[in-house]
Amino acid sequence: MKSFNPSEIVLMRKACEITRDALLFAEKLVKPGISTLELDKSLKKFIIDCGGYPTCLGYEGYPNSICTSVNEIVVHGIPSDKCILKEGDIISVDLCVTYKGFIGDAARTFPVGKISAEKQRLIDVTKEAFFEGIKNLKVGHRLGELSHAIQEFVEKNGYSVVREMVGHGIGDQMHLPPNIPNYGKVTDGPIVIENTFLAIEPMVNMGKKEIWLLEDGWGIITRDGLPSAHYENTVLVTKNGVEILTL
Repeated sequence: MKSFNPSEIVLMRKACEITRDALLFAEKLVKPGISTLELDKSLKKFIIDCGGYPTCLGYEGYPNSICTSVNEIVVHGIPSDKCILKEGDIISVDLCVTYKGFIGDAARTFPVGKISAEKQRLIDVTKEAFFEGIKNLKVGHRLGELSHAIQEFVEKNGYSVVREMVGHGIGDQMHLPPNIPNYGKVTDGPIVIENTFLAIEPMVNMGKKEIWLLEDGWGIITRDGLPSAHYENTVLVTKNGVEILTL
């Protein structure tokens, strides 16, 4: 876990502001009939016009600027002109923005038109799990307190938490230690330090927790084919509490 100085925190705030604004823009774009590749192109332009760079583009060979994960795709869905959103779908848009060497990371799951009550509840519980988790994120405490709170809330609501995919530290690199599982014991994980950035991201399945990797080598899909939702923010942890930088 890495601690950052005040000048670095200023740059990180800006990266996270662009990340937040890009997702607000994405929410306006998501509608029946748009392809996920159109979303990708529009958001790439938006991020660059704001003075940032889409960090995902080329990261470990990733071919696009954002991740678009529809329905049963959990995370890392590759945008495509063949994937046309339709009424009743849900889509997770996950993106990162680099600004002067610092990176913001966030994700939202959006409804496409009118969706079922079951899908809306999944989206709502996934979002609420994030906020339940950060209530337990405190300097000097184990990171496992956050992880345990997320798991407990999700399972209490009848859903399951993906095990293989986790949150992470962030800052001047997209992925920094520590890994941040959305499950575990309160005694797990390192002690939280102040002035650190963390990307916290519950990934919640409507059905069972088991997942598959798609043949493209990126997309992660639920094994039972039921929908999944994703909600992520970058936060700054200080001695005074937690600040959500991408809201």
